[in-house]
Amino acid sequence: MHLADLRKLSIKQNTRIHFALAGGLECVVTEHGIAHVPGLRGVPKFNLESELAAVREFRFEPAGEPDRKHPAPIRSLTRDEVARLLGPASATASAAQHEDE
Repeated sequence: MHLADLRKLSIKQNTRIHFALAGGLECVVTEHGIAHVPGLRGVPKFNLESELAAVREFRFEPAGEPDRKHPAPIRSLTRDEVARLLGPASATASAAQHEDE
């Protein structure tokens, strides 16, 4: 799974994807496919692609106007569940990565 895959998925599903980074920060991939780290105040000392390789849990938050009567739930998904959403090529890559660990 690569950051580009998450960016495409966030656009396709019109959702924001959150995942934790080392050091207590969080990355948010917006519904526009833009990855940003709120609270980051300078040039990071990490690589998002490398950090993503260690992520095990993602939060999917619906984008757009919230429906106050029927709010859409925020879903927590494991790495394998996200890989299945991304499709067979990504799921195969994720399985191969787990074998390397």
